[in-house]
Amino acid sequence: MKKALVIGVIALLVAGGGYYGYRHRGTNGQEYKTAKIERGPLRSSVTATGTVNPVVSVMVGTQVSGRISALHADFNSLVKRGDLLAEIDPTSFEAQLEQARASLAVAAAAREKDSAGLDDAERNRRRTKELFDAQVASRSDLDQAETNLELARASLNSAKASCQQAEAAVAVALTNLKYTRILSPVDGTVVSRNVDVGQTVAASFTTPTLFNIAKDLKQMQIDTAVNEADIGRVNMDQPVEFTVDAYGETIFKGVVQQIRISPAVVQNVVTYDVVVRVENPELKLKPGMTANVNIITETRDGVLKVPNGALRFRPKTTEKEHSKENQPLHGSGIYILAEGGPRRIAVKTGISDGSFTEVTGTDLKEGAEVIVDAMAQKAKSEQRGHRLF
Repeated sequence: MKKALVIGVIALLVAGGGYYGYRHRGTNGQEYKTAKIERGPLRSSVTATGTVNPVVSVMVGTQVSGRISALHADFNSLVKRGDLLAEIDPTSFEAQLEQARASLAVAAAAREKDSAGLDDAERNRRRTKELFDAQVASRSDLDQAETNLELARASLNSAKASCQQAEAAVAVALTNLKYTRILSPVDGTVVSRNVDVGQTVAASFTTPTLFNIAKDLKQMQIDTAVNEADIGRVNMDQPVEFTVDAYGETIFKGVVQQIRISPAVVQNVVTYDVVVRVENPELKLKPGMTANVNIITETRDGVLKVPNGALRFRPKTTEKEHSKENQPLHGSGIYILAEGGPRRIAVKTGISDGSFTEVTGTDLKEGAEVIVDAMAQKAKSEQRGHRLF
């Protein structure tokens, strides 16, 4: 009984080994990972990262120096064009205005005096001319009267110019006083406030930024950096999908609005700024958020596609097999399992989404098994050991 049982076990082992050898006949015992040729939609895209920004962002500064005496807007404040945002202490500017007005009054008085002097010079010249015609006054008296008249006219013109200069000084003083009231130039939302009450701002060389106002946060844009290798595939009005870390797997949509031709070079990598316009009706997107962007460059439906691993796979050949090859293979190809080992099928590739690639060819059939990788010998031996023992 025991002898018969042992003989039966041996027979089963021999049969199993024979079956295993039959499955790998012609493949030198090599096993492969395979996948099916699928038919379905496929789209290619360009990936990039960018920053969410308002479409219009206005930096509000000051043209005069002084101490901030009052603030009328804060972070997230909704403001209208012309609303008062802040005030600079106007004391010194009011004094300058009074001084300019006083100078204007002095200049006006001087103009009136010179105007009266001109009238007197004209009368004197007229009397002297009458006396000269009556041969009572000498020629030198007439010449002196005419000279005095010209001097009076020049003095009046100078006084008028001084008045204009004083009026301009008054206008400058009024303008500087008006600039102590910082007004909003647009309707929008205050994104940032960079000053506090009591802080002194100096506008001597550069205009300090007091507020940053986003015109409309319901209209946003993403400034993305697209690599020079991909910029040729990006066109205007292409659809865009992107995510931000704040909302996990939520996919937001946009459209390519602008492709800027100015390059940016960072560590010898050339990129171009692609502006994506985004609707933000729920105000979920905040300025400064980092966006992971997919610019959809092409979409096709009902195409045959294979995993990219199938296009990368190349079977290992022995020296004898290698010597039988007539010439190196050109173009793209995939391998299927056939009698005698992997068989190559030449294909033409189309678009790719990074995981699958479109393929076309005369011998391709939907559902056919294609080789994507060769299993390691160690893993194969372990599987065989489990089967036999």
